Amino acid sequence: MRNFQLIIEYDGTNYQGWQIQDRKFEIRNLKSGRIKTIQGEIEGALEKIFGKRIKLIGSGRTDSGVHALGQVANFRCDTYLKPLNILNALNSHLSSDVRVLKVKEVDKEFHARFSAKSKVYRYIILNRHVASVFYRNYSWLIKQRLDYYAMRRTIRLFLGKHNFKAFTTTDPKRKTQNFVRTVKKISFKKYRDFLIFEIEADGFLYNMVRNIVGTLVEVGKGKLTPIDVKNIFSTKERKFCGPSAPARGLFLLKVKY
Repeated sequence: MRNFQLIIEYDGTNYQGWQIQDRKFEIRNLKSGRIKTIQGEIEGALEKIFGKRIKLIGSGRTDSGVHALGQVANFRCDTYLKPLNILNALNSHLSSDVRVLKVKEVDKEFHARFSAKSKVYRYIILNRHVASVFYRNYSWLIKQRLDYYAMRRTIRLFLGKHNFKAFTTTDPKRKTQNFVRTVKKISFKKYRDFLIFEIEADGFLYNMVRNIVGTLVEVGKGKLTPIDVKNIFSTKERKFCGPSAPARGLFLLKVKY
């Protein structure tokens, strides 16, 4: 049994996230477009190539509307095909908004989720009065002028090991007991009208990045101060944070192993 790793790029605009909700129903109705997930799209392509159902293991879930420049997944299969043949065959069967960038054979022990050491996410804010024709599905438009420097000062508070319970959203399907995560790197840059936030951590809670960004925007609007944000950690209460930023501005940039 061979083990293959995929590096995947996708536009999540028209998908209900990464993860298949009902495997049999989705694969059966893939052509109808009634349910579309990234995992389902790729598993459907794998079935066409190998003539049987193959389970694709992703590094983690991305929600509806979230994009990826470097999602990682793996699958196991007995095949004589070379990685390049699989790459070309997959892309010939996939929609134009999903692309496999790389296929390589890896050790049998490799697991896209459990072998990951950290992930890097990017969030893009467009801070101007007029919406963009080209970036409307890939950024959060905020018309009010934001205090970039106040936001940049605040991001330092998220660096290091913290309890991020206040920055997660409750989801009955995701029963998390451990809310401690370590943020290894964090940055906030301005490019013309764009504010670009990047964060690397050993793991992320549900909606953690979007809730952090929403809180930073409240700082940029003057509704919260850096001291307020520092105090939010100790409250462990989601209600003190800013709103969750829209999914369309979020990108899974890279998974590190």
